[in-house]
Amino acid sequence: METNAIIVSIDEELQRLRQARELLLGTGSGHVAARGTKKKRHHTMSAEGRARIAAAQRARWAKQKKAAKKAA
Repeated sequence: METNAIIVSIDEELQRLRQARELLLGTGSGHVAARGTKKKRHHTMSAEGRARIAAAQRARWAKQKKAAKKAA
């Protein structure tokens, strides 16, 4: 192997190691490092959605209570 090819190979390996170090430290300017810094979004539910869920739960409780009365 020629000396120049060895030097190019070493330079490529150094670059990969630098990128890995930046990713681990979170100091890189790459898009992968920036991905971890996004703010988490909070999902909100509409009042109508909450009302539908509450009504469904009340119906399940009523059905369960009715079944318990019949069994007793």
